[in-house]
Amino acid sequence: MNLIKLFCLVILFLGSFNTSAQEIEEQEQYKNQISIVASDLIDGTLQLKYERLLGKHISVGLGLGLRGEDGLIRLSGLDTEHIKTSDIFYSGFKIIPEVKYYVSKTQQYSMDGFYFGAYLKYSNFKSDINGTYTDDADQTFLVAFEGEINVTSVGFMIGYKLPIGKRFSIDFLIAGPGAGFHNYSFKNTTDLPESFYEDFNEALEKYSFFDELNGDFRFSSTNGTTRFTIPSFRYGITLGFSL
Repeated sequence: MNLIKLFCLVILFLGSFNTSAQEIEEQEQYKNQISIVASDLIDGTLQLKYERLLGKHISVGLGLGLRGEDGLIRLSGLDTEHIKTSDIFYSGFKIIPEVKYYVSKTQQYSMDGFYFGAYLKYSNFKSDINGTYTDDADQTFLVAFEGEINVTSVGFMIGYKLPIGKRFSIDFLIAGPGAGFHNYSFKNTTDLPESFYEDFNEALEKYSFFDELNGDFRFSSTNGTTRFTIPSFRYGITLGFSL
């Protein structure tokens, strides 16, 4: 009887050891994750991300997003007595490298639970401003600007990654405060009178989007660039698949 009990205990021990070994082996396989930022789809941006676990708590990732002109976010056009333009659409790409530190030890994917980290984001967008300008003499001119926007942002982030299956998870980026370094340039492709730039700058003062432009910056026929720094903020929901 004692031998039978001992035999059973040995079988149970070996079985539990084998299960633990399988769990560890399975866990070690999940050091990579590919994902899609679901919240960016609302704005017409397709952003894919890759994340790699480097240790028990630290991972690095890289995101690449492409945006078309069909997003929901756009700037309303100018509509003044002298200047009328269409809505301002923009398209381009963004690259986001980031590093994360997961607070708790790995549970299922080795990359879940609460985390904090840092990010760098570079965005490049192009946009056109098209419309008409009517001067005081009722003479009408075509308005056609080609614009390019470059933004480099750095900051911190905190979030929570929730496992919802054997390999799937939802990453909630709760907060990502930082600073954005903006570089705008505009090229005039048509001939416009000097009075246009006075009316154009006056019209822009009514739009909050341009409140952060440098006080010395004025659009003119020869000056079409400006740089300024403003606070930035990131948030989002990402669907991931571990492999």
